[in-house]
Amino acid sequence: MTNKENALAQKPTAANPAEKPGGRQSGNVRALAIRYGFLTLLLALVLVFSIAAPGFGSPQSAVFILQSVSITGILALGVTATLVVGGFDLSIGSVATTALMASSYVMVVMGGNAFEAVAVCLVIGGLIGLINGILIVYGRVPDLLATLGMMFLLLGLQRIPTEGRSIATGMTLPDGSQAEGAFSAAFLALGRHRFDFILPNLVPVSVVVLIVLAIAIWLFLEFTRFGRMMYAVGSNERAAALAGAPVNGYKILAYVISAEFASIGGILLAARLGRGDIASGNNLLLDAVAAALIGFAVLGAAKPNAFGTAIGALFVGILLQGLTMMNAPYYTQDFVKGAVLVIALVFTFALSTRHKH
Repeated sequence: MTNKENALAQKPTAANPAEKPGGRQSGNVRALAIRYGFLTLLLALVLVFSIAAPGFGSPQSAVFILQSVSITGILALGVTATLVVGGFDLSIGSVATTALMASSYVMVVMGGNAFEAVAVCLVIGGLIGLINGILIVYGRVPDLLATLGMMFLLLGLQRIPTEGRSIATGMTLPDGSQAEGAFSAAFLALGRHRFDFILPNLVPVSVVVLIVLAIAIWLFLEFTRFGRMMYAVGSNERAAALAGAPVNGYKILAYVISAEFASIGGILLAARLGRGDIASGNNLLLDAVAAALIGFAVLGAAKPNAFGTAIGALFVGILLQGLTMMNAPYYTQDFVKGAVLVIALVFTFALSTRHKH
């Protein structure tokens, strides 16, 4: 090779922009922004709110934020399982409200105890998840349509036993009689008891449940054969089937997990409220989906993951708590959540796509 050919070979070309002066450096900056940009934004929010709103950084405020997002976070972890297999569950909010109403009905109307109420809700959640999975896998119904239909079905079904009334101790039943049951102390403790941690009566049960479930689903998805196979199904269903994976079984399992997590969220909500309020789960779906999608941007994962979902739920809680403590109008909260979701998706898809190319 001549000196001239040598010089041409070493000259940066349009086909190799990363070899241009500064090209590699800009690529590194973009990679760092994708990986750590969202966490940096989270820390910046905490710092700003701690300075602007006295008391934001206190242990009580931190626990209140965790409590406010605990139920949403649990539902979001469930829907993450369906995202992992390439699906989506729109029925989680209705499943949670159904569990709330069912547990209240078992205790207030039927006179059951806490164990019976929880068991009934978990069975209902498992059946709903199984039906969703069968409709999608064997009925060939698109996941959005199947779970949307289930959502409307449950919205109507949960109102039938009480003719659209909320369930409370001493309520008047449709036949004119008075309910003789009541919420048991053990059941209410699930939503109201607090554990001692640094300070007395600091950490609510719902926060502990969120942490335990987040760790459990994270370990399951990231470190078990079943979790890795679920990711394989979501990445390339045909390839997973050719490799011998029971694709249908994994997809059904994902929807069962989602419904069970939603049922747990509904149980905790009923225990916190001490009544079966038919309107209490209206915002659970949107907040849970937002948390799960924001999780795509955490550490540049660009995929559904339990750790990112938990951070996404925490981010939404910090944002709303900070705005509340700064006396921001309540009607701006949905706008802010939407803006954050859009920014997270830009981090996830736009920047990561450019980085890959």
